Amino acid sequence: MSVGLISPKQLFDRIQSGESVDLVDVRTPAEFREVHVTIARNAPLESLDCGAVLAGHPTNVPLYVICRSGSRGRQAAEKLAAAGCTNVVNVEGGTMAWDQAGFPVDRGRKSMSLERQVRIAAGFLSLTGGVLAMTVHPYWAGLSAFVGAGLMFAGITDTCGMAMVLARMPWNQVGKSANTPPVKNCSVGSETSCCN
Repeated sequence: MSVGLISPKQLFDRIQSGESVDLVDVRTPAEFREVHVTIARNAPLESLDCGAVLAGHPTNVPLYVICRSGSRGRQAAEKLAAAGCTNVVNVEGGTMAWDQAGFPVDRGRKSMSLERQVRIAAGFLSLTGGVLAMTVHPYWAGLSAFVGAGLMFAGITDTCGMAMVLARMPWNQVGKSANTPPVKNCSVGSETSCCN
C-alpha cells in the first residue's frame, strides 16, 4: 500500500473549505503539548495502536498523520497502511512546516524536541566512551563505536532506536492532571483532549 503526501498549504485549504479532516500527531505527548496543529489528536509513534487510531474512522475519508518534520509521520503512515488504512496521507514537513507557514497551532509548555535529546544522548555516550577508553581501559572505545554504528543505522534506515527509548522516558510524557484545561485537538469544534 502506498502512503500519500500532502503539503501544509493543501491540508489547510481542505480544512478551510469545510472538509472533514482527521489529523493524527505522532510525536511524544510533551512535544504535542508544546505546539500542535489546532485540530490534531495525539497518538505517539512509539506506542501507536493502529486499531485505536482507525476505530470509527471511515474508510473513504483520508487519515492524515503529522510529526515534527515528516520522518515519524511517514513511519506512522506506513504502520497504519499495513494495518489496513487504505487512505493515509503524511503531512510534508510536519508541524514545523505548518507553524512556519503561519497556520493555526495551539501552544503550551515548552519542551525539548526528541531529535535534540538524541543528539545530546549520543554525544554524551560517545564522549564518555572516549574518555573512559583513554583513562580506564581501551575496551570502553566500544561504547563510542556502538553509538556511531547506531547513528549510521538510524541514518540509513531513518529509524532511531535511541529516539524510541527516549520517547518513552517520563519527561516526554504528559501526566493526567485535574487542572489541565481541555484542548481543542480531536476535531474541529471538539473540546476533549486526546493527549491527556
